[in-house]
Amino acid sequence: MNDLAPPGSQASDPCKSFDWPVRVYYEDTDAGGVVYYANYLKYLERARTEWLRALGFEQDALLGRDIVFAVRRVAIDYRHPARFNQWLVVRSRITEVGRARLVFDQRVLHDEATLVTARVQVACLSASAFRPRPLPDDLREGVLSVC
Repeated sequence: MNDLAPPGSQASDPCKSFDWPVRVYYEDTDAGGVVYYANYLKYLERARTEWLRALGFEQDALLGRDIVFAVRRVAIDYRHPARFNQWLVVRSRITEVGRARLVFDQRVLHDEATLVTARVQVACLSASAFRPRPLPDDLREGVLSVC
């Protein structure tokens, strides 16, 4: 475990990726007994939130600074299904840091087998105006310190 990883998680390469564990609950599955496709988006969101938290940035504190993040674009590839009660790992890695955006490559893994891959672009927005705003300097520096 590295310094950025909260309990129960692990960053396999502290400069490039952040791992977050996820358990598949019955409520996550569809009638076929596999994870419903939209629930993978929730897993990816949770991992990005925990990555941000591990860097020392809580979303509620950012909101107090008039900062929110919104997903602007997602490209996702479903390769293999996850099933009820499996432990998964969501591996997240920043690939681009823009003036007002971050791009993540994310994978959902089970026993190191890749189940889902996604490229997610998030925009930094003013919470009050819901318009793009530059990443705050401290956040940019935090992100760049691990990329």
